Amino acid sequence: MDRYESANKAGILGILGNLFLLIIKGFAGFTFKSQAMIADSFNSAGDILSSLFTFIGNKISSKPGDNDHNFGHGKSEYIFSFLISISMIIVSAKLLFDSVSSLVNHNTLDFSILLVIVCVVTIIVKFALFLYTRYLLKKEHNILIEANSKDHFNDCIITTCTLISILFSLVGIFWMDSVVGIIISFYIFYTGIKIFLESYNVLMDISIDEDTKKIILDITNKYEDIKEVESIYSTPSGYKYIVIITISVDGNMTTFNSHTLADNLESDIKNLDKVSNAIVHVNPV
Repeated sequence: MDRYESANKAGILGILGNLFLLIIKGFAGFTFKSQAMIADSFNSAGDILSSLFTFIGNKISSKPGDNDHNFGHGKSEYIFSFLISISMIIVSAKLLFDSVSSLVNHNTLDFSILLVIVCVVTIIVKFALFLYTRYLLKKEHNILIEANSKDHFNDCIITTCTLISILFSLVGIFWMDSVVGIIISFYIFYTGIKIFLESYNVLMDISIDEDTKKIILDITNKYEDIKEVESIYSTPSGYKYIVIITISVDGNMTTFNSHTLADNLESDIKNLDKVSNAIVHVNPV
C-alpha cells in the first residue's frame, strides 16, 4: 500500500465514521436540545467535508506531471484545504451565535441517557480511528494522514467536554451546555484559521523553512568544487518543495564534470524529506 492509497483509505474511513456520528449526534442534540451536542454534530459535518476534500485532493495530487502541469498536481491538496477552512469559519460563526443566544436566553436541555451513550460511542469510534490513522502514519509519513489523526484525537477531547456538560445538567447546571458549545465553536474557528493560513502560504508560494535551507547549504558546502552558492529559491508542490539552486564553479571545469557535479548535488538534495525535486544551475567563475 503506497502513501496515496493509505491516505485514501484514511479518508474513506473518516467519511463513513463521521457520517455515522453526525446522524446520531444530530438526532440526540436536536431531540434533547443540547447545544453542545448540536455543536459537536456540526463538528462531525465539518469532518465529513474535510475527509471528502482530503480524498478528492489526494486523488488529484497523486497524478504525475504532464504538459499542462509540469510540476504535478500537488497544490490541489491546498486548494481543497482552503475551501475547507472557509466552510469551518462560517460554521463556527453560526455555532457561536446559537450558543451565545442559548446562554443569554437561559435555555435548558432535556437530559437523556441517550446523550451519554452517544458521547461514549463517539469517543470509542474516534479513538479507534485515531489509533488506525496513527498506525498508517508510522508506515507512510503522509501529511494528510497526520492531519486526520490529529483531528480524530481532538474530537475525542471535544466529545469528552460535551459529555461533561451533559452530566452537569443532572445537577441543574444547564449553562455549562451553552459554554461548551461556545468552546467548540472557538475550536472550530481556530482550526479553520490554521488551515486557512497553511493553505494560503502554500498557494502564495511560501519559501522552504530556514532550517531546511541551512541543511541544503551544509550539503552544498561538502562539495569542494563549488566556489559559491549564488541563490536558493523554492516553491511548494503539494506538501513538499521544488528547490532551485544556482552555484558557481571553476570556469575551467569541463561541461561533463560540471553536469556530473550538478546531478550529484540534485540527488543529495532530493533525498531530504521536504524536497520533491531539485534543479541545479551552474555558473562558471
